[in-house]
Amino acid sequence: MDELLKLLENNARMSLEDIAAMLGKSEAEVSAMMDLARAQGLIQGYKTLVDWQKAGVDRVEAVIELHVSPKKSRGFDEIATTIARFDEVESVLLMSGGYDLQLTIKGKNFQEIALFVAKRLSPLDDVLSTATHFVLRTYKREGKMFLGEETDERELTVL
Repeated sequence: MDELLKLLENNARMSLEDIAAMLGKSEAEVSAMMDLARAQGLIQGYKTLVDWQKAGVDRVEAVIELHVSPKKSRGFDEIATTIARFDEVESVLLMSGGYDLQLTIKGKNFQEIALFVAKRLSPLDDVLSTATHFVLRTYKREGKMFLGEETDERELTVL
């Protein structure tokens, strides 16, 4: 099962025929393994990495650090689950170190993200403080490079 999951993680569009050949199994066996992995919650979905900047779509991404007050009975789970339910939130991670939770959110512009933090996130009782970091440029995501060769304008010579 591990080999199948690694193959799908790297290329979810790989055909059953190709996966079967790589694993030395029949297409029916691979299909059954994939169904089982979905049923067990091992496969949570399939996603395409899109370079929105190249696509010409204006999107702003932010990473938000949160200090929160965990509940005695449920720890960080209650506040993390509450935050995860917001549509704007792409991911919620429990962290060790300088802050408790890390969020990734996306919006149309900086103001939309700032309003989300000010009006929906900060007012939550268990949120003690936030620190918002805007992503200025993506170089690599999910193991894939996002930048091709670009001309450095500083290297251009004027004739």
